[in-house]
Amino acid sequence: MLRKIRTYAGNRIRSWAFKRLRRVPGPVTVLRQKIYIIPTRLGYGFGLLAFVMLMGSMNYSNSLGFALTFMLGALALVGMHHTHRNLLGIRVQAGRHEPVFAGQTARFQLTASNPSSQNQYAIALQHDLMPESPRFVDLPARGSAMLWLDLHAEQRGLLPAPRFMLFTEFPLGLFHAWTWMDLDMQCVVYPRPSDSGARPPPARGEGSGQQEGTEGKEDFMGLREYQRGDASRLIHWKSLPRTGKMMVKQFADPRQLEVWLDWDSLTGLNTEQRLSQLCRWIMDAHRMGQAYGLRLPGLTLDISAGEQHRHQCLEALARFEAPPREKAAA
Repeated sequence: MLRKIRTYAGNRIRSWAFKRLRRVPGPVTVLRQKIYIIPTRLGYGFGLLAFVMLMGSMNYSNSLGFALTFMLGALALVGMHHTHRNLLGIRVQAGRHEPVFAGQTARFQLTASNPSSQNQYAIALQHDLMPESPRFVDLPARGSAMLWLDLHAEQRGLLPAPRFMLFTEFPLGLFHAWTWMDLDMQCVVYPRPSDSGARPPPARGEGSGQQEGTEGKEDFMGLREYQRGDASRLIHWKSLPRTGKMMVKQFADPRQLEVWLDWDSLTGLNTEQRLSQLCRWIMDAHRMGQAYGLRLPGLTLDISAGEQHRHQCLEALARFEAPPREKAAA
């Protein structure tokens, strides 16, 4: 019964609060009129116990019982004031959020600062889709702490941060005080890289204007998963017991300096499968230190290398919108 009452009250407050909530870039300061507070399950039990003590004291006219009951009631009221005060004035602003691949967990970094001269304890963030239990932090006087907002990234694109709740139950755990925030943050979600599939286009030597059909044979560059058609002499048998997968040795050739990763070179695949394969090619080319360019319908990124170029290419895949003809086919 108490759980139903608490859930009903929480839903009504949430519905009313969301009508007043606006998405803002931040920073956001917790104001007195934006803090909501209700008893916790322990608080309801404490109130029931105090009521039973009051009835017993009245029934037996026990002055010590009255004194103890009123003292516990005063303690609860003071605790409620401190729980409410523990959130007041906290300033929250958006921090960094690194891109992730589809299927991973996006982490939005937030900075909570305490401008007052008093410490604020046991502050945490939570939202409806949070995969883990909240992590509590203490805010020292005129100090700050990092908070993390985790959200599972199911598909590629721009993932907006959800509205979240900043809450505390300090000091007694009898009351739950919280405020809602909606900061304008977005995380880039790259496509999920394919495990295997089409082989990348052959690299082209600088200034040659022709494609080389063979792999390099001079400098060892690492291992990759075996694909149908790979020569048996290139298989790295020593890694098989350790990884459980058949790996193939890769070599670099000074002539193989650049490669174009082209959307049109992938046929027989739908939009998401093409993006997934292009993502795999980009990651492999970056890992091998190879210069590469990317061609998408309506967008061409010139041949380059480095971390920034990798991010530009992967972000282009994340933001890609299929042509209407391919959308209809899908």
